Amino acid sequence: MKIENTKAQMRKGVLEYCILLVLEGKPLYASDIIDELKNSKMIVVEGTLYPLLTRLKNDGLLAYNWEESTQGPPRKYYELTDDGRQFLEGLGESWSELVDAVETIKSRKAV
Repeated sequence: MKIENTKAQMRKGVLEYCILLVLEGKPLYASDIIDELKNSKMIVVEGTLYPLLTRLKNDGLLAYNWEESTQGPPRKYYELTDDGRQFLEGLGESWSELVDAVETIKSRKAV
């Protein structure tokens, strides 16, 4: 088994959480979301991001607004809804529990 496959699956598993975290502060255009993720070493492409954004919107976790652009057509800016903020809070708690569990297992290994 190649480690790259497992690493890709791990990234996919946390991508939704990371997208919501990126959008926590302010509305962003899709390419800005991709830039934020890439800057954090979360490799993602448009073909992965757009279906996720659509699903999160359809689930009521995201909303979007069209804004005029000086560099072409209007842009769609995504932002968290109130449900999205609550969902993100729940994911944050789950993430902390998961990290704690992994760290506990790792520390037992060292003993």
